[in-house]
Amino acid sequence: MEKNVAVVGVGRMGANMARRLKDTGWTIAAVFDARREAALTLAAELKSQNPETLAAVTASAATIITVVSDDEAMRRIFLDPADNLLVDAAGRLFLNCATVSPGIHLEIEKAAAAAAAHTMEGCMASSITQAREGSLHLMCAGRREVYDQLEPLLKDLSSSRRYIGPAGSAAKVKALVNMVMNCNTAALAEGLGLGRALGLDLDMLREVFSQTGANSRVLETDGEDMQNRDHDCFFSAAHAAKDSGLALDLAKDVGLKLPLAEATLAQYRRMVELGLGDLDKSGVAELTFKGRRGA
Repeated sequence: MEKNVAVVGVGRMGANMARRLKDTGWTIAAVFDARREAALTLAAELKSQNPETLAAVTASAATIITVVSDDEAMRRIFLDPADNLLVDAAGRLFLNCATVSPGIHLEIEKAAAAAAAHTMEGCMASSITQAREGSLHLMCAGRREVYDQLEPLLKDLSSSRRYIGPAGSAAKVKALVNMVMNCNTAALAEGLGLGRALGLDLDMLREVFSQTGANSRVLETDGEDMQNRDHDCFFSAAHAAKDSGLALDLAKDVGLKLPLAEATLAQYRRMVELGLGDLDKSGVAELTFKGRRGA
């Protein structure tokens, strides 16, 4: 495949994916973001174009990566009649990496096909650091032949990748990954908060957790941060609320009640209401440790 790519949505994940691809020999033809200043800064760093229109982004590269915030943003960049990525998009490949609803991936795939373009969802279960290092965990869905075409790009972005199935299926898996992760995070915050209230040594408690059934990946990534109130953002509480909501929408569609996921969503929504939505998801500990902001 041609090694030129454009990136739409250059927040922390998108920008670091662009940097990684630049490091591995790809030409970053263009970067675009609704926050014009962020795109201009990154374009200068990567010696890329910063087009004023989405149509010009599509014209600049054979492959376009999108990393936007939600369903509304996806519809805007692909379907806005005033300006969108599908203008003169025949033959273009779109790798869509945002965590959005499965339905929006189906909607965009259909619109892209009408424009003789191709889409692939590339859902990420990873951090900002992994985006920069090229060690993303990618769950991909769409047409298998498009996945095969994109494999050289996917290899440079990820340490592991999995083809899930048709459009929308990777988004379902990603929603479940984040739902379980968020539940684990909220549960850990409650365990450590209770431990502190009981006067237990939290270093000892985290070590015991790590050696027993209380162990989890979240304990490794967030436990010490909860204890030390270090909530620099790698995955925000606001995103946790959004993603748990996506999973609960899927559960509603199939008639399932998920009380733990509902309780977790309520915790993250409370963080947003308290103005804590920009904290890392580990900040849910602010609701469970006595004497903290939301407790």
